[in-house]
This record gives sequence, C-alpha cells and structure tokens, in this order.
Amino acid sequence: MSPGEVAAIMFGTFAVLVVLRIPVSFALGLACIPVFIADDRLSPSLLMSEMWKSYNSFILLAVPFFLLAANLMNSAGITERLVNLAKATVGHLPGGLGHINVMVSMLFAGISGSSTADAAGIGSLLIPAMKKQGYDTSFTVAITACSSVMGVIIPPSILMVVWGGLMSVSIGGLFLAGVLPGLLMALFMMATVWGYARKRGYPIYQRASGRQFLQAAVKAVWALITPIIIIGGIVGGFVTPTEASVLAVIYSAILGGLVYRSVRWGDFPKILYDSARLSAVSLFCIGTASAFGWLLAYFRVPQTLVDLVASAGTGPISVGLLIAGAFLLIGMFIDAIPAIIILGTILLPVSQSVGMHPIHFAIIGVISLAFGLVTPPYGLCLLISAEVGGTKVVHVLKDVVVVLLPMLLLLLLVILFPEIVLWIPRLIAPQFL
Repeated sequence: MSPGEVAAIMFGTFAVLVVLRIPVSFALGLACIPVFIADDRLSPSLLMSEMWKSYNSFILLAVPFFLLAANLMNSAGITERLVNLAKATVGHLPGGLGHINVMVSMLFAGISGSSTADAAGIGSLLIPAMKKQGYDTSFTVAITACSSVMGVIIPPSILMVVWGGLMSVSIGGLFLAGVLPGLLMALFMMATVWGYARKRGYPIYQRASGRQFLQAAVKAVWALITPIIIIGGIVGGFVTPTEASVLAVIYSAILGGLVYRSVRWGDFPKILYDSARLSAVSLFCIGTASAFGWLLAYFRVPQTLVDLVASAGTGPISVGLLIAGAFLLIGMFIDAIPAIIILGTILLPVSQSVGMHPIHFAIIGVISLAFGLVTPPYGLCLLISAEVGGTKVVHVLKDVVVVLLPMLLLLLLVILFPEIVLWIPRLIAPQFL
C-alpha cells in the first residue's frame, strides 16, 4: 500500500470511530487493525508490542507525578491564597475579579502544569463569586476556561514533558521557552477583560495598601516556591524532569499536610485514586497513539509529506502556519497528548526540512493544542467551566470566540517571530538549544 492509501485508511477509520463516539484512546488502536490485517508483513500483535514500547519510558513517569502534585495543591487550598494575592495586585483594575481570574490562572499554571486542574479548582471558587458580583455568566465561564489553558503553556507543563520525552527535545529548554508566551497570553487576556469591563461596567475593588499586599504575598509564598523548585532544579541540572515531578509531589504533600494543615490523612486515598484514574487515561492514550504513529512512520507517511512541502517550495512561516492549522484542527476532536504523538511525529520532519528550531516547533504545537481545550466538540476546560457555571456550552461560545482572538494573535506572533520563544532559553541556558 502507498503512504496515501495507508493514511486514508487509518485517518478515515479513526474519524468514523470518533463520530460513533468510541473513546479516542480505543479509536486510535482500532484504526491500526485494518492496516495490520491487510499487509502480510505485519501482525495485529504488533499493536500491543508498540504500545508496550511506548510505556517503557522513564520520562513518562513525570505525567502521573505532576498530576498528583496538582491534585495535592488543589486540595491544600492554595487557590484562595493565590486569589488574595491577585486581588491585592490587580483587583483595583476595571473588572477586578476578571483580572484576578486571569492572574490566578497564570500563578496556578506555574504550580500545577494541568489546565483541567486549573479550570476545576479556580472555576469552583471564582465563577460563583463573579456571578454574585454581577458578571455575565457567559463572560465568566469564557474567561475562566480560556485562562486555564495557560496551564499547558507556562512551565511546568505536562504537555511539554510528553513532547520533550517523545521527540528528544530538551524539557528544560521547553519550560524556559514557554515563559514569555505564557506571560504575553496573560497580558492579552487582561486587556480583553479591561475592554469587557469598560463596556459593561463591571465592578472593581479598592486599591490594596502596601501592607495588605505584603500580607497576601507572605501567605502565598510557600505555594509560589513550587515552580522555582521544579524549573530551577531542571534548568540547573540538579534533577531530571521525572525527579522534579517527584519533588513536586513531596513538597505539595508537606505543604498541604504539615504547613497549611488543610489535607488530612483521610484525604490522601481519594487524591491518589483521582490522580491514578487521570494518569491511566492519559497513558493509555499515549500507548495507542504511539502504535498509530509508528504505523504511519513504517509506511513513510511523514517522509511523503516532507517531499510534498519541499516540492511546493514553502518557507518557515508557511510551514509554521500549516503546523498551527493542523494542531488547531485535530485539537478540536482529540486530547492533546495523542495529538502530539500522531501529528508531532508527522510534522517534525517537515519543520526540520525548512530549518525551524525544534523548540520553536514545539511551542507552536503546544499553543495551538491549548485552543482545543476550549473549542467544541472536545473543549474539556470549557465543559468543566460551563458545568461549574451552571450553563450550556452553546450559550458561552460567543464570548469564548472574543476571548480567543487575542490568543490567535499571540500564536501568529510566535510563528512570525521565533525570538519570542527562543530569547529566554538563549539568555539563561543556551546549552538547551
């Protein structure tokens, strides 16, 4: 079979299974079987073999540990401390609670690395508070969902850990590369909140005094040390990403159990169970997506795509737009981790053929996939926020589109100006490049 025939069979079967509401992780594995059966050189048992190979990775241990750390931090009640710090910092701006929502998401992203933990933890606290103060439900849900995606962009990011482990890219470099785009995303969203507040007359808080700001900062300082431990340890070469994730779990447990005393011994079984369940879903997706990606590579589908791009004579900007469009599209239908394994492995040779830096390629992919967390039909963060807000997704789509426009502008800037991504790694740790 030709690469085109194999791609048509696999992606066509996968699309049909998704439409039939088969879980994505199972659909990816089942889409491989027709090709395994049709080619005499292959056997369906290879599906299990390739899945097993993908699990035999030390770096993937970081995924369950980072999820566990995020759940521990949520249970420790750090969200309220971060809200008080954000209130003392930006609460006096027009639409104070909206700015607080964005800033808390930015701070929590540097602690958890999980957008869904962000949407659930922050949404349950701020969505009711914003509605009580007179904010429109649609705007409240939209800004909560869209700001939560910073969890996969600002380090430490679980997606960056998976990306670096699968494609042999420096995870420390990816973490540093995500800092500036993440901060710009927060600024763009706060500008959007300011525009909404001026138009709709949303309330503000009284400006905090220096003493109030200092008190809020002191109460939140132990939580804010977490990204320093994780990122500093990796960038400084003291620990690997997997070891850093274990340190994050130990620190989170000490913080919640001994310092804040908000996590009791009886809470740990439920936290461990929830973390294990989420990890199992993610890791099973990694296994089936790895088999799917291996089969595409076996039939030289990525190389065929590289040849097509080379024959078209496209440059880095055109390829960057192609990469972003592909990830934006697939992110609407499947989870980010299998999307990285499937599309990332296909498009990596394409990006290399036009001289795009692997870290630049990775950040374009991660930011593009972040949109999938708030765009239907997948839109997991949007679904969580809408559920917390007691409304239907269809009722908030208009405001979601408005909030996403500045994010699209940021994505375009990252494609056009690679230095937005590469400047901090070059400044702090050029060895990662």
